[in-house]
Amino acid sequence: MADSSFDIVSQLDRQEVDNAVNQAVKEVGQRYDFRGTGASLTLSGDEIVMTANAEERVLAVLDVLQTKLLRRGISLKAIEVGEPKQSGKEVRLAAALKEGISTEDAKKISKIIRDEGPKGVKAQIQGDELRVSSKSRDDLQAVIALLKGKDLEVALQFINYR
Repeated sequence: MADSSFDIVSQLDRQEVDNAVNQAVKEVGQRYDFRGTGASLTLSGDEIVMTANAEERVLAVLDVLQTKLLRRGISLKAIEVGEPKQSGKEVRLAAALKEGISTEDAKKISKIIRDEGPKGVKAQIQGDELRVSSKSRDDLQAVIALLKGKDLEVALQFINYR
């Protein structure tokens, strides 16, 4: 019998990110506590830039964005928020979008699978994803449950389960 396998990836649904940013822009424009603060939010490429006239206002915009991202099913581990920076009269905050599993994260995940997962499960690093294979589908289910229970610093999705 052939091995069963699945891939572990860290991907973002760009359309959902765009929808979340647009919803956050709409809410920031409508909320009373953001009136007159110059609060704004823009998505450009792999970065979301938030601006306002005070640091606490920019952090409130970040909170609105995070709420919208969670509602849309996007993990907060997929964005890397920088430090608020004062530039002139406004405060800017940049949040980078993270996609793909870095080599060191892939090594950590494969070590977890080797050490704590069922025997006979193999994990191979293939670029920015990880292929996990085994003869038993039950072992693969156990690996998925194990990784979902771990608190890793990347957002994981499990695809191509066959």
